[in-house]
Amino acid sequence: MLEDFTLDKYERPIISLRITLTNRCNVNCLYCHHDGMVKSKDEMTADELYTICKVAKNIGVKKIRLSGGEPLLKKDIVETVEKIASLDFKDISMTTNGILLEKYAQDLKDAGLNRVNVSLDTLNRETYEFITKKDYLEDAKKGILKAVEVGLYPVKINMVIMKDINQNEIKDMFRFCRDNDIVLQIIELIESENCDDDKFSADYHYKLDMVEERLADMADEVYERKFMQGRKKYYIDGGEIEVVKPVDNSTFCANCSRLRITPDGKIKPCLLRNDNLVELISHVRNGESEDRLEEIFINGINNREPFNS
Repeated sequence: MLEDFTLDKYERPIISLRITLTNRCNVNCLYCHHDGMVKSKDEMTADELYTICKVAKNIGVKKIRLSGGEPLLKKDIVETVEKIASLDFKDISMTTNGILLEKYAQDLKDAGLNRVNVSLDTLNRETYEFITKKDYLEDAKKGILKAVEVGLYPVKINMVIMKDINQNEIKDMFRFCRDNDIVLQIIELIESENCDDDKFSADYHYKLDMVEERLADMADEVYERKFMQGRKKYYIDGGEIEVVKPVDNSTFCANCSRLRITPDGKIKPCLLRNDNLVELISHVRNGESEDRLEEIFINGINNREPFNS
Protein backbone atom coordinates (compact mmCIF):
# COMPACT_ATOMS: atom_id res chain seq x y z
CA MET A 1 0.00 0.00 0.00
CA LEU A 2 1.43 3.36 -1.06
CA GLU A 3 -1.34 5.71 0.09
CA ASP A 4 0.84 7.22 2.80
CA PHE A 5 3.55 8.28 0.34
CA THR A 6 3.74 11.21 -2.03
CA LEU A 7 4.11 9.90 -5.59
CA ASP A 8 5.99 11.65 -8.38
CA LYS A 9 4.68 11.95 -11.95
CA TYR A 10 5.94 8.45 -12.70
CA GLU A 11 4.07 6.90 -9.76
CA ARG A 12 7.29 6.40 -7.78
CA PRO A 13 6.82 6.81 -4.00
CA ILE A 14 9.06 9.19 -2.08
CA ILE A 15 10.10 6.97 0.79
CA SER A 16 13.43 8.44 1.90
CA LEU A 17 15.22 11.77 2.11
CA ARG A 18 19.01 11.85 1.85
CA ILE A 19 20.56 14.98 3.35
CA THR A 20 24.15 15.88 2.54
CA LEU A 21 25.12 17.79 5.67
CA THR A 22 28.51 19.04 4.49
CA ASN A 23 30.95 18.85 1.61
CA ARG A 24 33.86 18.84 4.07
CA CYS A 25 35.77 15.59 4.49
CA ASN A 26 38.86 14.35 6.32
CA VAL A 27 39.96 12.02 3.52
CA ASN A 28 40.34 12.51 -0.22
CA CYS A 29 39.16 9.29 -1.85
CA LEU A 30 40.36 9.04 -5.40
CA TYR A 31 36.96 7.99 -6.81
CA CYS A 32 34.77 10.42 -4.84
CA HIS A 33 32.12 12.26 -6.84
CA HIS A 34 30.67 14.06 -3.77
CA ASP A 35 27.35 12.24 -4.12
CA GLY A 36 26.56 14.31 -7.20
CA MET A 37 26.66 17.58 -5.25
CA VAL A 38 28.04 20.91 -6.35
CA LYS A 39 30.62 22.15 -3.82
CA SER A 40 29.32 24.67 -1.30
CA LYS A 41 30.66 26.16 1.94
CA ASP A 42 27.16 26.94 3.21
CA GLU A 43 25.71 24.45 5.70
CA MET A 44 22.39 24.18 7.51
CA THR A 45 21.89 24.37 11.27
CA ALA A 46 20.30 21.69 13.41
CA ASP A 47 17.12 23.77 13.72
CA GLU A 48 16.90 24.30 9.95
CA LEU A 49 17.38 20.59 9.35
CA TYR A 50 14.66 19.86 11.89
CA THR A 51 12.23 22.09 9.99
CA ILE A 52 13.08 20.47 6.67
CA CYS A 53 12.65 16.98 8.09
CA LYS A 54 9.36 17.92 9.75
CA VAL A 55 7.98 19.02 6.38
CA ALA A 56 9.33 15.87 4.76
CA LYS A 57 7.54 13.80 7.40
CA ASN A 58 4.32 15.68 6.66
CA ILE A 59 4.43 14.64 3.00
CA GLY A 60 5.06 10.99 3.78
CA VAL A 61 8.84 10.51 3.97
CA LYS A 62 9.59 7.56 6.26
CA LYS A 63 13.38 7.39 6.28
CA ILE A 64 16.23 9.88 6.66
CA ARG A 65 19.85 9.30 5.66
CA LEU A 66 22.55 11.76 6.69
CA SER A 67 25.71 11.91 4.62
CA GLY A 68 28.55 14.12 3.44
CA GLY A 69 31.38 14.77 2.83
CA GLU A 70 31.96 13.45 6.31
CA PRO A 71 28.90 14.20 8.47
CA LEU A 72 30.80 13.70 11.73
CA LEU A 73 32.81 16.85 10.97
CA LYS A 74 29.63 18.82 11.66
CA LYS A 75 30.02 20.19 15.19
CA ASP A 76 26.30 19.97 15.96
CA ILE A 77 25.88 16.46 14.52
CA VAL A 78 24.58 14.90 17.75
CA GLU A 79 22.10 17.75 18.25
CA THR A 80 21.03 17.41 14.62
CA VAL A 81 20.33 13.69 15.01
CA GLU A 82 18.48 14.29 18.27
CA LYS A 83 16.18 16.90 16.73
CA ILE A 84 15.43 14.75 13.68
CA ALA A 85 14.83 11.69 15.85
CA SER A 86 12.19 13.59 17.82
CA LEU A 87 10.04 13.47 14.67
CA ASP A 88 9.76 9.67 14.98
CA PHE A 89 10.87 8.54 11.53
CA LYS A 90 10.86 4.82 10.76
CA ASP A 91 14.63 4.90 10.21
CA ILE A 92 17.47 7.39 10.60
CA SER A 93 20.81 6.30 9.19
CA MET A 94 24.18 7.85 8.43
CA THR A 95 26.93 7.26 5.89
CA THR A 96 30.39 7.97 7.32
CA ASN A 97 34.00 7.01 6.73
CA GLY A 98 34.17 5.82 10.33
CA ILE A 99 37.26 7.78 11.34
CA LEU A 100 35.45 9.74 14.09
CA LEU A 101 32.86 7.07 14.80
CA GLU A 102 34.54 5.63 17.88
CA LYS A 103 34.19 9.07 19.50
CA TYR A 104 30.57 9.66 18.47
CA ALA A 105 28.93 6.23 18.22
CA GLN A 106 27.41 6.09 21.70
CA ASP A 107 26.20 9.70 21.63
CA LEU A 108 24.65 9.17 18.20
CA LYS A 109 22.90 6.02 19.37
CA ASP A 110 21.58 7.83 22.45
CA ALA A 111 20.42 10.73 20.25
CA GLY A 112 18.31 8.39 18.11
CA LEU A 113 20.46 7.31 15.18
CA ASN A 114 19.39 3.81 14.13
CA ARG A 115 22.27 2.58 12.00
CA VAL A 116 25.39 3.47 10.03
CA ASN A 117 26.97 2.66 6.69
CA VAL A 118 30.74 2.99 6.75
CA SER A 119 32.73 3.57 3.58
CA LEU A 120 35.73 1.25 3.76
CA ASP A 121 37.30 -0.20 0.62
CA THR A 122 40.16 -2.21 2.07
CA LEU A 123 41.67 -3.72 5.21
CA ASN A 124 45.17 -3.22 3.83
CA ARG A 125 46.95 -0.16 5.22
CA GLU A 126 48.92 0.65 2.05
CA THR A 127 45.85 0.30 -0.13
CA TYR A 128 43.84 2.45 2.28
CA GLU A 129 46.45 5.21 2.08
CA PHE A 130 46.49 4.95 -1.73
CA ILE A 131 42.71 5.33 -1.92
CA THR A 132 42.18 7.98 0.78
CA LYS A 133 45.54 9.79 0.85
CA LYS A 134 45.41 9.40 4.66
CA ASP A 135 46.56 6.93 7.34
CA TYR A 136 43.30 6.45 9.24
CA LEU A 137 42.58 2.75 8.67
CA GLU A 138 42.86 1.75 12.33
CA ASP A 139 40.66 4.68 13.39
CA ALA A 140 38.03 3.58 10.88
CA LYS A 141 38.13 -0.03 12.07
CA LYS A 142 37.83 1.05 15.72
CA GLY A 143 34.86 3.22 14.77
CA ILE A 144 33.16 0.34 12.98
CA LEU A 145 33.57 -2.02 15.90
CA LYS A 146 32.36 0.65 18.33
CA ALA A 147 29.22 1.11 16.20
CA VAL A 148 28.59 -2.64 16.43
CA GLU A 149 29.17 -2.53 20.19
CA VAL A 150 26.66 0.27 20.87
CA GLY A 151 24.00 -1.26 18.63
CA LEU A 152 23.88 0.96 15.53
CA TYR A 153 22.43 -2.06 13.81
CA PRO A 154 22.84 -3.19 11.17
CA VAL A 155 26.29 -1.75 10.63
CA LYS A 156 27.10 -1.90 6.92
CA ILE A 157 30.42 -1.50 5.14
CA ASN A 158 30.34 0.09 1.69
CA MET A 159 33.22 -1.27 -0.37
CA VAL A 160 33.79 0.22 -3.83
CA ILE A 161 35.50 -2.39 -6.01
CA MET A 162 38.33 -1.15 -8.25
CA LYS A 163 40.34 -3.12 -10.77
CA ASP A 164 43.98 -3.69 -9.79
CA ILE A 165 43.37 -2.01 -6.43
CA ASN A 166 41.07 -4.09 -4.25
CA GLN A 167 39.11 -6.54 -6.41
CA ASN A 168 40.95 -9.43 -4.75
CA GLU A 169 40.00 -8.31 -1.23
CA ILE A 170 36.28 -9.09 -1.29
CA LYS A 171 36.74 -12.43 0.48
CA ASP A 172 38.83 -10.91 3.27
CA MET A 173 36.37 -8.06 3.78
CA PHE A 174 33.46 -10.51 3.83
CA ARG A 175 35.15 -12.57 6.55
CA PHE A 176 35.78 -9.43 8.63
CA CYS A 177 32.13 -8.43 8.26
CA ARG A 178 30.74 -11.89 8.98
CA ASP A 179 32.92 -12.31 12.06
CA ASN A 180 31.80 -8.95 13.47
CA ASP A 181 28.08 -9.13 12.58
CA ILE A 182 28.42 -6.51 9.83
CA VAL A 183 26.70 -6.44 6.43
CA LEU A 184 29.01 -6.03 3.43
CA GLN A 185 27.88 -4.00 0.42
CA ILE A 186 30.19 -4.26 -2.58
CA ILE A 187 29.69 -1.39 -4.99
CA GLU A 188 30.53 -1.28 -8.68
CA LEU A 189 32.48 1.86 -9.62
CA ILE A 190 30.39 4.22 -11.70
CA GLU A 191 31.01 7.07 -14.07
CA SER A 192 29.37 10.37 -13.26
CA GLU A 193 29.17 13.70 -15.01
CA ASN A 194 30.31 15.17 -11.70
CA CYS A 195 33.57 13.20 -11.56
CA ASP A 196 36.71 15.26 -12.03
CA ASP A 197 38.37 12.44 -13.96
CA ASP A 198 36.21 10.15 -16.07
CA LYS A 199 39.37 8.34 -17.17
CA PHE A 200 39.73 7.01 -13.64
CA SER A 201 36.37 5.27 -13.90
CA ALA A 202 37.34 3.74 -17.23
CA ASP A 203 40.74 2.56 -15.99
CA TYR A 204 39.59 1.10 -12.68
CA HIS A 205 36.08 -0.10 -13.46
CA TYR A 206 35.57 -3.72 -12.39
CA LYS A 207 32.34 -5.32 -13.53
CA LEU A 208 30.61 -7.24 -10.75
CA ASP A 209 28.47 -9.55 -12.89
CA MET A 210 30.76 -12.56 -12.46
CA VAL A 211 31.16 -11.85 -8.75
CA GLU A 212 27.39 -11.84 -8.38
CA GLU A 213 27.11 -15.12 -10.28
CA ARG A 214 29.55 -16.73 -7.87
CA LEU A 215 27.68 -15.34 -4.89
CA ALA A 216 24.42 -16.77 -6.24
CA ASP A 217 26.03 -20.20 -6.53
CA MET A 218 27.38 -20.01 -2.96
CA ALA A 219 24.34 -18.45 -1.26
CA ASP A 220 22.18 -20.26 1.26
CA GLU A 221 19.47 -17.69 0.59
CA VAL A 222 18.90 -14.76 -1.81
CA TYR A 223 16.62 -11.79 -1.14
CA GLU A 224 15.65 -9.06 -3.63
CA ARG A 225 15.07 -5.52 -2.36
CA LYS A 226 12.17 -4.16 -4.42
CA PHE A 227 12.53 -0.46 -3.55
CA MET A 228 16.32 -0.53 -3.75
CA GLN A 229 16.63 -0.97 -7.53
CA GLY A 230 15.97 -4.70 -7.25
CA ARG A 231 19.44 -5.30 -5.79
CA LYS A 232 20.02 -8.67 -4.19
CA LYS A 233 21.25 -9.75 -0.78
CA TYR A 234 23.18 -13.01 -0.52
CA TYR A 235 23.31 -14.91 2.75
CA ILE A 236 26.43 -17.10 2.90
CA ASP A 237 27.80 -19.09 5.86
CA GLY A 238 26.17 -16.81 8.41
CA GLY A 239 27.24 -13.61 6.65
CA GLU A 240 25.38 -11.14 4.45
CA ILE A 241 26.64 -9.49 1.27
CA GLU A 242 24.82 -7.13 -1.07
CA VAL A 243 25.84 -6.11 -4.60
CA VAL A 244 25.23 -2.51 -5.67
CA LYS A 245 25.40 -2.10 -9.43
CA PRO A 246 25.85 1.16 -11.40
CA VAL A 247 23.08 3.71 -11.10
CA ASP A 248 23.15 4.69 -14.78
CA ASN A 249 20.48 2.22 -15.82
CA SER A 250 16.72 2.19 -16.24
CA THR A 251 16.14 -0.26 -13.37
CA PHE A 252 17.72 2.16 -10.91
CA CYS A 253 15.60 5.04 -12.14
CA ALA A 254 12.36 3.05 -12.31
CA ASN A 255 12.73 2.06 -8.66
CA CYS A 256 14.17 5.30 -7.28
CA SER A 257 12.29 6.34 -4.14
CA ARG A 258 14.75 8.91 -2.80
CA LEU A 259 14.82 12.69 -2.73
CA ARG A 260 17.99 14.58 -1.80
CA ILE A 261 18.90 17.80 -0.04
CA THR A 262 22.19 19.56 -0.81
CA PRO A 263 24.43 21.01 1.95
CA ASP A 264 23.28 24.53 1.05
CA GLY A 265 19.61 23.61 1.33
CA LYS A 266 18.37 22.86 -2.16
CA ILE A 267 16.10 19.99 -3.13
CA LYS A 268 17.94 17.71 -5.56
CA PRO A 269 15.46 15.52 -7.45
CA CYS A 270 18.05 13.34 -9.21
CA LEU A 271 21.46 12.00 -8.19
CA LEU A 272 22.84 12.49 -11.70
CA ARG A 273 21.55 16.01 -12.40
CA ASN A 274 22.20 19.49 -11.02
CA ASP A 275 20.12 21.46 -13.53
CA ASN A 276 16.75 21.04 -11.81
CA LEU A 277 17.46 21.92 -8.17
CA VAL A 278 14.76 23.65 -6.15
CA GLU A 279 15.72 26.34 -3.63
CA LEU A 280 14.44 25.54 -0.15
CA ILE A 281 16.60 26.90 2.65
CA SER A 282 15.90 30.60 2.00
CA HIS A 283 12.20 29.89 2.53
CA VAL A 284 12.99 28.14 5.80
CA ARG A 285 15.16 31.06 6.95
CA ASN A 286 12.42 33.51 6.01
CA GLY A 287 10.06 31.71 8.39
CA GLU A 288 7.55 30.72 5.73
CA SER A 289 4.69 28.43 6.72
CA GLU A 290 4.84 24.65 6.69
CA ASP A 291 2.14 24.65 4.02
CA ARG A 292 4.36 26.81 1.80
CA LEU A 293 7.38 24.60 2.48
CA GLU A 294 5.32 21.54 1.57
CA GLU A 295 4.48 23.20 -1.76
CA ILE A 296 8.20 23.69 -2.43
CA PHE A 297 8.87 20.04 -1.62
CA ILE A 298 6.13 19.01 -4.04
CA ASN A 299 7.71 21.23 -6.71
CA GLY A 300 10.95 19.33 -6.19
CA ILE A 301 9.16 16.01 -6.43
CA ASN A 302 7.44 17.15 -9.63
CA ASN A 303 10.89 17.84 -11.10
CA ARG A 304 11.77 14.15 -10.78
CA GLU A 305 12.05 12.25 -14.03
CA PRO A 306 14.03 9.10 -14.88
CA PHE A 307 17.57 9.95 -15.99
CA ASN A 308 17.55 6.67 -17.92
CA SER A 309 14.39 5.10 -19.26
